[in-house]
Amino acid sequence: MKDLLSVTEIEAARQRLKGAILETPCAYAQTLSEMSGVRCYLKLENVQMTGSFKERGAANLLMQLDAAERATGVAAASAGNHGLAVAFHAARLGIAAVIVMPEWAPLIKVTSARRYGAEVILAGANYDEAYGRAREIATERGLNFVHPFDDPRVVAGQGTIGLELLEQRPDLDAVVVPIGGGGLVAGVGLAIKAARPDVRVIGVQAEALPAMQRALEARSRVTLPPAPTIADGIAVRQVGELTLALASRCVDEVVTVTEEEMANAILLLLEIEKTVVEGAGATPLAALLNRRLGLAGRTVVLVLSGGNIDVTMISRIIVRGLVKDGRLVRFGVILRDQPGALARLTALIAECRANIVHIEHDRAFSHAAIGESRVELTLETTGPEQIDAVKQRLVEAGYGLEEPF
Repeated sequence: MKDLLSVTEIEAARQRLKGAILETPCAYAQTLSEMSGVRCYLKLENVQMTGSFKERGAANLLMQLDAAERATGVAAASAGNHGLAVAFHAARLGIAAVIVMPEWAPLIKVTSARRYGAEVILAGANYDEAYGRAREIATERGLNFVHPFDDPRVVAGQGTIGLELLEQRPDLDAVVVPIGGGGLVAGVGLAIKAARPDVRVIGVQAEALPAMQRALEARSRVTLPPAPTIADGIAVRQVGELTLALASRCVDEVVTVTEEEMANAILLLLEIEKTVVEGAGATPLAALLNRRLGLAGRTVVLVLSGGNIDVTMISRIIVRGLVKDGRLVRFGVILRDQPGALARLTALIAECRANIVHIEHDRAFSHAAIGESRVELTLETTGPEQIDAVKQRLVEAGYGLEEPF
């Protein structure tokens, strides 16, 4: 690894970044520890000024530009967080910045980058297309390109998280890190493994785009087809050359998580830890709770990489999380089409202490027999046990049930 990037460069980055970025807290999570069976700590990168770890790498690179390069300006491609980081620190250093984001980039990231003074261009249906356009603009305008992950200065900046963790949690047994292009896991893995090779470094990707997992299996950079995911911050189709080389040496395992698991993790972090994370930032918790990582009883740090998520997306994710957690359920009930039938149904549900949040009474368009009608119910419950109790009570009362659709 020394020929690719050294710990000395990460240590130099840490000194360089003092006062420019936050040394973020690593907080103990009591309830999550009980749920997962590990001693769980959260590395809160979502509290950085621009809401993600990306500030570390971007600032480390920008602060090393010479006077001529600063006068020229920079260009960057980003799904959002890297662009925010470049925009913020470029403005702080008096450097003009052009940020190219995909057309679907979260509104909060677009507006924030513009507020920091960057020129934001929306181009392409995904990160890779935005990356291509950013490269073209950098060539056309003679700008310095700031790569989001495949640059040793960026990786060294991200690696400062690893140095902080070694000090904050000297009893560390494992660290779980989101992976997109690989800059974060490469830097953190290198920093930790150099001092503590026994510490397990586990990477997590969205099941829809497991670019690093596939690349490690193939031992070469593969390009995956585009795929939608709520983890927009790690929606990278091809990892970097440098990051793949580092990951192959310092990452012990890469696992994937589903969209529903990420949604549920976002909800848990909101409810239990009172902290907001985006899809990418929730992947470590999703993996800890849903994958067999062999960490029982160990001290584990989850790197919550970022918290830049649109409010409208949060509302949709909360609903998906509630459904997965069994606290929101929808099903159909067939009942006699006669006066008082609906009132008796709702009274029975009230007796079961479930809350009706939506009800639709359909006579004309259902498959119910003549003289019957179908009622679609959306219930708020305490979990699967209460759902089962409600359904059992309805069946005992003679109602026909139709499963969720």
